[in-house]
Amino acid sequence: MKFIEGTSRRSQTPRSCYLPTRFSLGLACKAGVLFVLCVLFGVSGLWAQTAKPTDYQTKAAYLYNFGKFVQWPPRATEAKDDPFGICVLGQNPFGTALQDLAGRTINGRTVASREIRKAQDAEKCHVLFVGASEQGRVSSILAALKKSPILTVSDMPHFAAHGGMIQFVVQDNKVRFVVNRGATERVGLSLSSELLKVALNMKLNQ
Repeated sequence: MKFIEGTSRRSQTPRSCYLPTRFSLGLACKAGVLFVLCVLFGVSGLWAQTAKPTDYQTKAAYLYNFGKFVQWPPRATEAKDDPFGICVLGQNPFGTALQDLAGRTINGRTVASREIRKAQDAEKCHVLFVGASEQGRVSSILAALKKSPILTVSDMPHFAAHGGMIQFVVQDNKVRFVVNRGATERVGLSLSSELLKVALNMKLNQ
């Protein structure tokens, strides 16, 4: 894994992202920049009236776009009519940011966000954000999900070291993320090269 500081040109926008209608759809950008563009344009489109998106609005855009750049095993996508579940376990820090994703689609599935109380309720989740309120039991949560093809994400310290798949970090006042590839591979999740190229190259115990 290595980190690439993404740059973008507003005249070009990847086809696979959610983008605001005021931006035209252009050709896909260079590898490594594509994922960053998806997040940047997604934030600007969903919260265009906000002078500066909050960290959790940015993280909500990341959660949505992770769905565009991760491939789930067939057993997780067999029910074609099921929505694409983006879930929050524990206290929800996003406010209405995840609700703002309603009506968007990922791989032909309508995005549905919901809050759950325990790991056993995550059966219909594709992406699961584990809130900081669950820090005291994160090991048991991840143990309960260790065989489930669910992308686990959090911003709590040491989440990746505990076995979580993606951990948000703040570097230079920007939201970035670390990937635990071993955890994703164990449950059959395949992360695209574009996503991996913009992951931070950091020790998982941070």
